[in-house]
Amino acid sequence: MVLESFSASLRETIRKITGSTYIDKDTVKEVSKDLQRILLKADVNVKTVIQVTKELERRALEEKPPAGMAHQDYMVRIIYEELLKILGEPSNVKLKPQTIMLVGLYGNGKTTTAGKLARFFAKKGLNSGLIAADVHRYAAYDQLKQIASEVNAKFYGDQNEKDPVKLIKRGLEQLKDVPVKIIDTSGRDSMDAELFDEIKRIKNAIAPDEVLMIIDATMGQQAGPEAKAFNDAIGVTGIVITKMDGTAKGGGALSAVAEIHVPIYFIGTGEHMDDLEVFDPKKFLSRLLGLGDLESLFETVQEAEITEEEAQESFEKLMTGKFNLKDMYDVWEKFSKPGLMKKLVDALPLARIPGSQKIDDSKIQSAEDKLRMYRVIMDSMTFEELENPEIINAKRITRIARGAGVREEDVRMLLKEFKAMKNNMKMMKGNRGLKKMLQSNFRSGNFGLEDLGIKE
Repeated sequence: MVLESFSASLRETIRKITGSTYIDKDTVKEVSKDLQRILLKADVNVKTVIQVTKELERRALEEKPPAGMAHQDYMVRIIYEELLKILGEPSNVKLKPQTIMLVGLYGNGKTTTAGKLARFFAKKGLNSGLIAADVHRYAAYDQLKQIASEVNAKFYGDQNEKDPVKLIKRGLEQLKDVPVKIIDTSGRDSMDAELFDEIKRIKNAIAPDEVLMIIDATMGQQAGPEAKAFNDAIGVTGIVITKMDGTAKGGGALSAVAEIHVPIYFIGTGEHMDDLEVFDPKKFLSRLLGLGDLESLFETVQEAEITEEEAQESFEKLMTGKFNLKDMYDVWEKFSKPGLMKKLVDALPLARIPGSQKIDDSKIQSAEDKLRMYRVIMDSMTFEELENPEIINAKRITRIARGAGVREEDVRMLLKEFKAMKNNMKMMKGNRGLKKMLQSNFRSGNFGLEDLGIKE
């Protein structure tokens, strides 16, 4: 999850509200001060912070909740709506053949973002070609070539050509049969006339469909003036904010860029090529507040390439007690991609679950490590043992442990956890209330949000 400390503080405020016996003026003032502190720490502009919290106080004290909604939940809804105002309107890059020009300063992540965009379009069924047009940074050619190989994209570059316009035109000709062309242009250490002259010349020569500016989230509210300068100079069509996973200033960067009315298309949330997220203010804020994001949950399951039929079959086996180690291995194998488990956890509505706490990254990593070890253990089992775990006795445990290179206790722990999981599912089978709640949430498509009156 991006903005870890920011998110944790906001979720704690939500829990404070939902845990209150009633909402009075003192509670509203306390929540307002908490929100001011959280937003200022995230480097959100002071003027914006004051506007948000003043409107929060006014609405919380003057407006009455809709019939059937608790005052506590209505206050959470107000916070959601007021924060949404500072995140801008949703606007997505078009899924069609196009030429995309990337601009920005050195160190903001242009070259890496080029690869992430290629991976994004590939998932949508559009192949990409990457053009190395940074003629000033020598290492840029090799870096982009390596990234192109990693994401299975076409590549064009010429280390001997120092005129970016000539290079790009040849690249576009070479890649004319590739649907999406992504151009990695030169950056600078600071905004100057030479940089703007070069990117203006490129834009005028090739007329790209999109000009995406890459901005580092660690800049905080200073991202606003930088985005404005580029937009005034060349006309930016969209923004990609990178390094959202490693800074407390991401909120400031988002709100500052939104103020100049250039849409934020994507946010970078990690180092892997899959760590590029379409920026949807509603979904982003819902997860930030711990209200859940069922759509992202479904997308993550799809990323694991689990079909609806497979999911239904696994669920039915669990409910009937026919789920075995082979079935569990198949599911775990699907979720072994780097970062996939973390995405699943981030999409859960933890702030709406009484007594829940933010799940620490180290615990997620520990769980991933344990799953990897368990898969190695199961690789050492026979097909018969996977199908019928009940036959695994002490002698078999010794053999399995030696084959997997683990302790016998590790094998016993796997079997113990598998048995506990089956027992828990049997208990859930008899819990009509829990099953009804799950069915209701999945039908509505608004897990954790609908009871606040928030619609997607």
